[in-house]
Amino acid sequence: MSKTVLSVKTDPEVKRDAQKLAKEMGVPLSVIVNANLKQFINQRRFVVQAPLVPTAKLVKVLEHAEREWEKGNTKKSSPVFDDMNDAIRWLDKNA
Repeated sequence: MSKTVLSVKTDPEVKRDAQKLAKEMGVPLSVIVNANLKQFINQRRFVVQAPLVPTAKLVKVLEHAEREWEKGNTKKSSPVFDDMNDAIRWLDKNA
């Protein structure tokens, strides 16, 4: 199979970070680029989305929960459930 060279412009930091991650995954960056190009061709679409950013209120709630967890205050934390009915019963009792 013959190969061709694709020349694209990108920020140096993006290229460096992508190469680093690809290397950590044990593949050359070209494998990542080819996989994404093939996905674009097969699906005939690409997705661009803004990163999810939590609201200030959610950040405050999460920070509080993390502090409580670190203190060992896990009374309000749910246990691990074997099935959905157990989870619902726990929620009904503790909500």
